Amino acid sequence: MREEQHSQSHACAGCGVKLQTEHPEESGYLPEAALNREPVICQRCFRIRNYNEASSITVDQDDFLRLLGSIGSTDSLVVHIVDLFDFEGSLISGLQRFVGNNPVVLVVNKVDLLPRSVNLNRLRNWVQKQAKAEGLRTVDIVLCSAKRNIGFEHVIEAIEHYRKGRDVYVVGATNVGKSTLINRLIHDYSDMERELTTSRYPGTTLDAVHIPLDDGKSIIDTPGIVYPTRMTEIVPRGFLQALLPDKPIKPLVYQLNDQQSLFINSLVRFDFVEGERQSFTFYISNALSVHRTKLERAEQLYADHRGELLGGPSREELDDMPAWTRHSIRIPRGAKKDIFVSGMGWIQANGTSGAIVDVYAPKGIKVLLRDSLV
Repeated sequence: MREEQHSQSHACAGCGVKLQTEHPEESGYLPEAALNREPVICQRCFRIRNYNEASSITVDQDDFLRLLGSIGSTDSLVVHIVDLFDFEGSLISGLQRFVGNNPVVLVVNKVDLLPRSVNLNRLRNWVQKQAKAEGLRTVDIVLCSAKRNIGFEHVIEAIEHYRKGRDVYVVGATNVGKSTLINRLIHDYSDMERELTTSRYPGTTLDAVHIPLDDGKSIIDTPGIVYPTRMTEIVPRGFLQALLPDKPIKPLVYQLNDQQSLFINSLVRFDFVEGERQSFTFYISNALSVHRTKLERAEQLYADHRGELLGGPSREELDDMPAWTRHSIRIPRGAKKDIFVSGMGWIQANGTSGAIVDVYAPKGIKVLLRDSLV
């Protein structure tokens, strides 16, 4: 145990990366004078913590999968944190393959973003069904908001119940609130005066961070896996603030005739191609703007006003993002469905007569039809 704590002193207390004082442009750098600070954190963590800046270091995908694969040979509890607002985008696909027979507790974070009227039991059933469809076997599902401290006692109870004296591996995609949750665990579980670096930027935790528990075991915080299929990974960093809601969403309802189009800023275009007049509800960050037009005018409007009248990112930033690709979606009759756009939210189809819609989103972004969440 003493040896582990000694080796930890050479790792950043914020993100777990190995510290070095030689190369300012590489990860783990800190000025020599900062070695005497308590806790010892790298320059990158210092900047994120104090100025909410981030440099674009992310952990290599192969390294992450190797780390994930090594969990299978241990006897541990796996806590998988997902973002309810980006459920399909933040669920680690094939997690079961990597973790072997270790029990998995699925912690669904950011429930505070949904309207208060949402029934939590129905929500849990929805999560269970979606997780099962993805091949994930869970011993428990816990709904919470790490940021607002809602349901956190249930997370602690679940970990206590299933840990049975073992290590706990915490895994998740970038930006799902993992570090916020870990900080709460440290606070509740361990006498360590350490806080992990939390920021709104993807890829904040660079290496596995071991947090010793009082019984000699550890909570192991793993780096967030980067999925380029999420809008949050491809927008300019300065725009993340607008894309990620930080308070409950006020759903936007639009009554549409077919042959009408809606733009979500300059990021996504939604065309109601065919169907009876009906309403669509947008569950997106309230910092984003929606612009309505006729389908026949949509292309010209985008060419003339993207990044300006239609809202950010800027024209130059949009040019650096992947070009749009079209997803043609048929919504069946009588079915309550969502059109999910990873990292941005979803559009609920409220009609019962069916519809055909086209969604234009940057190439590679996950767009799919699913059973309604709300």
